[in-house]
Amino acid sequence: MPGGQNNAGEELLFEAPSWVAAPRRTAGPLYAQITEVLAAAIVDGFLQPGDRLPPERQLAAWFGVNRLTLRQSLAELERRRLIRRSVGRRGGTFVAEPKLERDLSSFAGFSEHARRIGLTATAVVLGTRCLPASAEAAAALEIEQGTELYEIRRLRLANGRPVLIERSSFPAARFPGLLGRPLDGSLYDLLAAAYDARPVRGVETLEPVTASKETARLLEVGVGDPLLAVERIAFDALGAPVELARDLFRGDRTRMVVWSFQLRER
Repeated sequence: MPGGQNNAGEELLFEAPSWVAAPRRTAGPLYAQITEVLAAAIVDGFLQPGDRLPPERQLAAWFGVNRLTLRQSLAELERRRLIRRSVGRRGGTFVAEPKLERDLSSFAGFSEHARRIGLTATAVVLGTRCLPASAEAAAALEIEQGTELYEIRRLRLANGRPVLIERSSFPAARFPGLLGRPLDGSLYDLLAAAYDARPVRGVETLEPVTASKETARLLEVGVGDPLLAVERIAFDALGAPVELARDLFRGDRTRMVVWSFQLRER
């Protein structure tokens, strides 16, 4: 693809890539058509997170519009959090990292939350062990202190990019043989299929924390970067606690949503 540089040293690509589709004057607002073309290129992987978009002049030439129309499209993409724009010597328009949106008003595991927004969830098992329940764990899971627990630590990824570290504990007596089963998928699906104990509701507490050296390495962030710690007790359909978990989410790849409702007057 032939190219060159403008006076600011920006690379100009004179040939439009295959995913560019010129807007049609009879198919609605031009900026809206361009927005959907660029959004599709991001979703389909033609544009990857972190990629720098060509200069506005080049994009406008590709789509056959003026820069004002193009800027309307970029503003809409930024509103949707598909791109981010920065100023300065290293500034420009970049494809944003996808954010996992967790609706705390409904209960679901990481895999389900990822599926809801079109991301593929995977897991890397970091370690498993059997250990006696601490006083805190015993109280949360309604078992005797010292009772055997299974602990599973995993790195969770969305579209191959690290999002959180899970540390989940389960009563060993309730889930015999759990550590010998495949642990690289949805644990909630596994609990449902193998033990008829799908978690259906939970109590979660959220707290801002910072990344330790080991956590930073796994999540590919800097030491001291902001994280969100989520502690959870999950319950099955009969109301029995089945999981005590502490998850560490990357702050820049996670967004929490809570629906609030007005209380009825008595």
